Amino acid sequence: MEKNIMTKLPNCPKCNSEYTYEDGNLFVCPECAYEWSMEATEDDSDDSLIVKDANGTLLADGDTITVIKDLKIKGSSSVVKIGTKVKNIRLVEGDHNIDCRIDGIGAMKLKSEFVKKI
Repeated sequence: MEKNIMTKLPNCPKCNSEYTYEDGNLFVCPECAYEWSMEATEDDSDDSLIVKDANGTLLADGDTITVIKDLKIKGSSSVVKIGTKVKNIRLVEGDHNIDCRIDGIGAMKLKSEFVKKI
């Protein structure tokens, strides 16, 4: 019989996924694509940015979201229509905490309260 000598890896500090793996000197979460160093402890998790969508689902960099409300663009007559799909978002600090690029409109910032994760 073969003994299973697997070491218990830490859960992802961002999404709490148990499916983390080691890549060199980093831990990687395949669910939210978050990477952190082995030296990082749970004390560092206070520094991480926590952003939730309109339904309370945790968002992460690289997620795909959908706009749940028509959004007027300041200084323009354009509108981001309900149901607009936005790929590869980036989370940032501030009131408008999602940085993204919308096809046909360009780079813009959105509030997480007006989007839902796909």
